[in-house]
Amino acid sequence: MAKKQTIFIRVISVAILVTILVSQLLPIATADAAQITIRSLELQAGVSDGGSKAGGVVDHKFTFTLPSVGNTSVGSIKFEYCTLAAGVPDPATCVTPTGLVTTAATMGAQTGAQGFSMVNTLNGAPYITRPTASISAGTVVSYILNTITNPTTENSTFFVRIKTFATTDASGASTDAGTVNASTATQIILDGIMPESLVFCAGATVSNNIATSLPDCATATAGAIHFNQLFSPTDTATSTSQMAASTNAGTGYAITVNGPTLTSGSNTISTMNSLDIGRHGVSQFGLNLMANTTATSTVAVGTDVTPAANATNYRGEAATNYSTFDSFKFATGNIVADSANGGAGATDAQIFTVSYIVNVPGSQPAGTYVTTLTYICTPTF
Repeated sequence: MAKKQTIFIRVISVAILVTILVSQLLPIATADAAQITIRSLELQAGVSDGGSKAGGVVDHKFTFTLPSVGNTSVGSIKFEYCTLAAGVPDPATCVTPTGLVTTAATMGAQTGAQGFSMVNTLNGAPYITRPTASISAGTVVSYILNTITNPTTENSTFFVRIKTFATTDASGASTDAGTVNASTATQIILDGIMPESLVFCAGATVSNNIATSLPDCATATAGAIHFNQLFSPTDTATSTSQMAASTNAGTGYAITVNGPTLTSGSNTISTMNSLDIGRHGVSQFGLNLMANTTATSTVAVGTDVTPAANATNYRGEAATNYSTFDSFKFATGNIVADSANGGAGATDAQIFTVSYIVNVPGSQPAGTYVTTLTYICTPTF
């Protein structure tokens, strides 16, 4: 019995020895594929959808560097979309993410190694192809696959296994491979309401905001103003006030002046009911919204509207009868400015400077002459 056991043990030993010798003589299959490096997938916005929108029709831009070792002949590159990365749990297992659609994909921009066209027949595994050609080691390439529908699950990561092939139809063993990933994201939806708007103010002065350089009604000063000199039959007294206006009203605004002429007790200064220049020795109270020179009226006062009207976002301008420099008028209820430059419409803020003049005859009774003017800005929505 012992002799038989000895023979059996010797047979096993010989079998093990033969196995070891065979394994040393026969080549063992190994994978030569190199790792694709510095790889990324950028989800780019489509025609109307944000790049990471779940279910959005967007563009996928792949950028990567081909390995510095291994085969350099490339005939096709496959992009296999999976719910898991390669090798988790099995390299052969790839489940296409829910809602992903690649069958409408088209070939977009390509750099580094060009000449590829799109094959999108198999959903979730499109590939690009060209006649097999060598690509230099270390070449950085990028390819954009247009009009891919993202997976429909929000805030979900998906993976794309990139593989290069020497064949032109992504068949056979891959040459090099690497995995990239990206994620859909819940879109943040913000909403707000812009109400009907009118911003209007008047004062002795209105200035621009220091930080924005835009007209700012918060800078408006008090409305009590004085003429620059005593009234005289040989000279014209002047003064100014300012106002600012903006509106989003569809047909813009109109500004009217309302109030009486300058009065001292029962004595008054005549209003300029018709457009006229300033005339010394004549009873006149009038205004305009222009920069006036001394060319025709011996009056230098005022500033044109600023910013100047441009018929687009700045439409405010002086109205007829108040838009001729060196000529003045005053009639209560008159429109002195509106936003009709280029057609009535919405306008950003502008500052109007109202220039006032007073001329008197030598017989004008002495006294303190006062008036209270109210400017009303009416928008039409």
